[in-house]
Amino acid sequence: MAFQLDEVAFLAAHADEIAAAADGLALTRATMLADAEALRQRFGEHGRAVTELTQARRSAAAGGKFPAHWLTDLDAAQQATPQVVAAHRARRLRRTLGDGALVHDVTCSVGTEGASINKEGLRYLGSDLDAVRLRMARHNLGDSAWLAQADATVPVSRGADAIVADPARRAGGRRITHPDQLLPPLPDLLAAWPGQELAVKCAPGLDFSGWDGLVSLVSVDGGVKEACLYTPGLAEGLRREAVVITRGETDRITDVEPDGVGAGAPGRFLVDPDGAIVRAGLVRHYAHREGLWMLDERIAYLTGDRIPAGRGGFEILEVVPLKKLKAALAGRDVGSLEILVRGVDVDPDALRRKLKLKGKASLAVVCTRIGAQGVALVCGPRQLGK
Repeated sequence: MAFQLDEVAFLAAHADEIAAAADGLALTRATMLADAEALRQRFGEHGRAVTELTQARRSAAAGGKFPAHWLTDLDAAQQATPQVVAAHRARRLRRTLGDGALVHDVTCSVGTEGASINKEGLRYLGSDLDAVRLRMARHNLGDSAWLAQADATVPVSRGADAIVADPARRAGGRRITHPDQLLPPLPDLLAAWPGQELAVKCAPGLDFSGWDGLVSLVSVDGGVKEACLYTPGLAEGLRREAVVITRGETDRITDVEPDGVGAGAPGRFLVDPDGAIVRAGLVRHYAHREGLWMLDERIAYLTGDRIPAGRGGFEILEVVPLKKLKAALAGRDVGSLEILVRGVDVDPDALRRKLKLKGKASLAVVCTRIGAQGVALVCGPRQLGK
C-alpha cells in the first residue's frame, strides 16, 4: 500500500527508533503477523507504515538498490534500479554529456538515480507526479536536491542535457510486453521531449526492434536487471550492448566487435552465455572474443576448449540423443542434477521425475538441439573458468 504524507513525515522523524525496533524482527512469512503486531503495538496507527518500510528496506538491501536508511515503499523498492546499474548509467551520461551536465530524471520516485548522477559530478533535477514519493526523495537526497512535482509527459524544465525515465513496467499485476504499453508509453515520452537525449529504462523482455538508438542490456551477478534505451547522442556509436556486472567488476560486449563465428562439434566445455549477452543478440560477438564457437547456429549455447575466466560452464562428458539420456545416466551414480533446456520442448521438472535419480554424484544435463536432432549433453557440475 502507498504511504500518506503524514506517514512519511512520521517515518522520517522516527528513523532511529524504527531501525532499532525492526532490528530484531525476522519478518518472514511465518513471523509476519506477530512482527507486524509488535510494530503496531509500538508505533500505534503508524505500525502499518513502519512494517512496510521495514519490508521495503530489506528488499532493497537484498537487491543492492540503495542505502539502508532511505525511505521507500514496497513498489518503489521493487522497481528501483540496483546501485551498480545506476552508477554505470551515470558514468555513460558523464562520458557523453561532459562534467557538470544537467540530467532531468522525470520519474524520480524515491531518488535512486539522483544519488549516482550526483556522485559522477553531474547536476540532477528529479520530478515525479507522486507527492509522497517526492517527499521520500527529499529525505533521501537531502534538502539541497532539485525536485519538482510534475507529469513525465508535461515538460517543466528547460536546458536539460538529457532526460532519464523509468516508466512503470507492470499494469494490473501483469508484466508489460511492448514499449507502447509502458506507463507512460514510450511514444508519449518521445513526443513530450522532442530533440532531447533520452535514457529510458525498460524491462529486459520487451520488443526493442523499432528503437533508433542503443539498446543496453544489463545483468548483475547472473541476473538480467534491465534494458535501457539510449538516443543516438548517448549511444557512443553503438546499437546493442551487454553490460555484465559480476562481483562489482564490469564487462561490456558490443555490436561493433567481430562476430565471425560458426557452429562446430562440441569441444571440451559448454558455456551458457550471460543472459544480458543472449538478450542483446551478442552471443557470436562474445564467442569470437573468447575463442568459442556455436553448438548450433540458432541456439545460444557455446562450446570450446576452455571456460572464460570468471564465467560458469560445464565439462562435457557425453553427448546422447534425448531418448537415451536415462540410460546414459544409469551408470554414473547420479543423485543431484542441474538441468538446462534451450531449443527443445523439455520440462526440467518432468524430466527430473522421470529419471528417478538415487545416486550420490552431482552432474548437469543440457537439453538442446544440434541441427535437427534433440540431444542431451551429460556434463560435470558447473564450474568457474580460471
